[in-house]
Amino acid sequence: MAEAGRGSEINQRNKLADSLARLFTDISAMVKADLEGTNNQLLLLEKMNERVTREYSGFGDVVSGLRVFVEQLNEKNHGFDDYISQIDVIDRQVADFEAVVSMLDNQSLNSLMEIRTLISRAHIHIFALEALVELLIQDRER
Repeated sequence: MAEAGRGSEINQRNKLADSLARLFTDISAMVKADLEGTNNQLLLLEKMNERVTREYSGFGDVVSGLRVFVEQLNEKNHGFDDYISQIDVIDRQVADFEAVVSMLDNQSLNSLMEIRTLISRAHIHIFALEALVELLIQDRER
């Protein structure tokens, strides 16, 4: 019976060894599949990076060109500062000139009113003188 017990023990060990071998094979297959999936993801990421690099490689030139363009615009803008200050001076001078013109307009209007008043008074005096002359003429004729 010892031999039968030993055969059974060997049989169990063989089954255990087979089970462990299958377990290690299955774990190995699972790890291999996981690594292949990770490897595939890394390959996909590498291809995506290459494509993005190709697509956006021209943008560096565009950005550099835009930077130069903005610098040129800033230089031109600074060139206008002198003109803007000259325009501000001219604008102030025009405002002062308009104030003088308005004052002269008011003075000329006042002078015109005074002249009209003097003319109307002169007409009254002329009519009075004409009436006086006529009275004197009538008085002489008598």
